[in-house]
Amino acid sequence: MDFEFLVNSIMNSYKENGGVNRTGAENLPNRANVVAALSDLQALVFPGFKYGEQITEENLLYITERHVSRIISILTAEIQKAFLRMMAIHQNENSDSEQREKQFKNSHCFKLAQKAVETLIAEIPALRKKIQMDADAILQGDPAARSLGEVILSYPGLEAILIYRIAHFLHKNGIPLIPRIMTEHAHNKTGIDIHPGAEIGESFFIDHGTGIVIGETAVIGNNVRIYQGVTLGALCLKKDLQNKKRHPTIQDDVTIYSGATILGGETVIGKGCTICGNTWIVESIPAGTYYTNK
Repeated sequence: MDFEFLVNSIMNSYKENGGVNRTGAENLPNRANVVAALSDLQALVFPGFKYGEQITEENLLYITERHVSRIISILTAEIQKAFLRMMAIHQNENSDSEQREKQFKNSHCFKLAQKAVETLIAEIPALRKKIQMDADAILQGDPAARSLGEVILSYPGLEAILIYRIAHFLHKNGIPLIPRIMTEHAHNKTGIDIHPGAEIGESFFIDHGTGIVIGETAVIGNNVRIYQGVTLGALCLKKDLQNKKRHPTIQDDVTIYSGATILGGETVIGKGCTICGNTWIVESIPAGTYYTNK
């Protein structure tokens, strides 16, 4: 085996075709680190549920401090990388900048990252309230659910919603790339694909969940229930629609059964509608409608 030849051929491909990461501080965020920080965030939302920790009144403060410390350490560095990468792309850099400029960018992006992480941690109490409402919606809406503990420990829909709510907060605060890494981790783990840009109201209930897709500009109201295989998608995939509303609006108290596909940025499903399974919808539905293809 010509080991040197094999390595050199790979190195040459980096020169000819480009690599994903650039040298130095402009490397992309590390996915494993983002997922690790996400686990700590989940542990703050539901202490004792996501880690093998024995929680007592005496050690809860210590455990909380440990999770917060890890989040600050890990996520600050990864968000800094995301800001640096975004800045490099916007400036269309093709060569190394001056060292002084790089130092300024590092310092500026580090401060932005510090502020972002501080803001996220300060938001944890509000996030906990929202996700507890989601958990209660599942408990009240699913006859198979016996307790909140069962819902928190075993329902993939709740985990996908929790990760979405964390990612959405970061997305709304202008954090690049990190929110998408988080929701794609949830997608990989649960089979539920929620873009962090989607707007989702209170007491959201996903049952079963596998195959659900919720697009970037979807808007979902309060007390909405969605079953497996539902798509809230775009009617047209042209690139020039990137910054326009492409996905439907689902108003309050709507139930969408399995396999339904609802497409288009102008499509509105009115309050209190029931959308039956395996339906295909590209036009608005009035409030209170029981909609079926039959």
